Amino acid sequence: MAGDKKQVESITSMKEDFAQWYTDVVTKAELIDYSSVKGLMVMRPYGFAIWENIQKELDSRFKATGHENVQMPMLIPESLLQKEKDHVEGFAPEVAWVTMGGSEELAERLCVRPTSETLFCEHWQHVVHSWRDLPKLYNQWCSVLRWEKTTRPFLRGREFLWQEGHTLHATAEEAMEETLRMLEIYADVAENCLAMPVIRGRKTDKEKFAGAEATYTIECMMHDHKALQGGTSHYFGDGFAKAFDICFADKQNKLTAPHQTSWGMSTRIIGGLIMTHGDDNGLVLPPKIAPVQIVIVPVASHKQGVTEAAQELCGKLKEAGLRVKLDDSDQSPGWKYAEHEMKGVPLRLELGPRDIAQGVCVMARRDNSDKVTASLEGIEKSCADMLDAIQADMYSRALENLKGNIRPAYSLEEAAEIISTKGGFIKSMWCGGLECELKMKDVAGVSSRCMPFEQEHLGDVCPICGKPAVTSIIWGVAY
Repeated sequence: MAGDKKQVESITSMKEDFAQWYTDVVTKAELIDYSSVKGLMVMRPYGFAIWENIQKELDSRFKATGHENVQMPMLIPESLLQKEKDHVEGFAPEVAWVTMGGSEELAERLCVRPTSETLFCEHWQHVVHSWRDLPKLYNQWCSVLRWEKTTRPFLRGREFLWQEGHTLHATAEEAMEETLRMLEIYADVAENCLAMPVIRGRKTDKEKFAGAEATYTIECMMHDHKALQGGTSHYFGDGFAKAFDICFADKQNKLTAPHQTSWGMSTRIIGGLIMTHGDDNGLVLPPKIAPVQIVIVPVASHKQGVTEAAQELCGKLKEAGLRVKLDDSDQSPGWKYAEHEMKGVPLRLELGPRDIAQGVCVMARRDNSDKVTASLEGIEKSCADMLDAIQADMYSRALENLKGNIRPAYSLEEAAEIISTKGGFIKSMWCGGLECELKMKDVAGVSSRCMPFEQEHLGDVCPICGKPAVTSIIWGVAY
């Protein structure tokens, strides 16, 4: 058995080195491989399968709310990027440029898209003329390139996959409604599919998206009590529309500028998934998003009837709509257990000669290692119920981690002491001033995560400067 466990034991313990644990998991669970260009990762089939399942959940919700998928170009002319000043300044440090086409120097530099607001605006300037053309509810699945200095798989890559929604509306009210609706879709997928509880809120002006009037976010807590921004939704007002000369004739035939939104979730959420649920044996995947929900491991498969019974069981579960794998490889059962634990398969079924004779199998949960014996009669329902229980329990544990590691702070010194000794999130009041936001970073080492929708009254004054408070706010160390 020691040899069977060798692969699992090679994972660095979370407590020993959380960063190395994370790297071990993403490589040994075969999610990614490194390429020859720093920050550009190879997403291996298992990693991509996780993204595909997240993509399906998001895409179905987008289409249910009237959005259509489109595809924009990869390259943006420099002159187009320059049209919205705040936007271009925000992305300038991360932009990669194409300056040669074949052997000839280009007349104008082309930016490899870091995001696509300018491309959508150029298109809308061509096709939007009347109120009848609105709203435009578009979404794009693509990769983007941002030349990050420090990179980590999924969490911060130079190239990453995402979806970016872009919409155009006749009124500010419609655009704001869209902004908040899409944030709630992200929260729904995070909580109900990824078992990741979130804090919904608004970003400060310092942390909002370049060119946006307001940015809204879902913030998640990882195992190590750091924050991860899970998805963002931005309200642009009519700033981009005016910069790109987009206008339409309203119902009174008056020319007016439309209001715009954008929103996105990327493969970064896979990093969050790993750090929310993983353990020292590898991945722990929520059933709703796991590429393989159930693995069947025959025991003593050389004995007559075992392989056939396992195949029959696999077919029965697949017919019930479950994602099932039969591991009939020539590896030992112990090696298979370790392999599928590493990959986070939610439920393992063990089936040997004695089990078959008794009409049962052994069900082993990945999330808590519990084992029970279940009858093969009605096994489809038993497995479905067990997967539901795993999903719910994973969410409950993550919620407990979140709620148990948010602490109030009533002074700057108290905030710094909490972070240095306990970590987690800090909640406090805030005056809204940039100087206090920067001071919290300098002294306590935390950044603002959001001003939560669920406001709390933690006093009347800002704990940093003593001036009247205008909002409660969440602070934390973020990935």
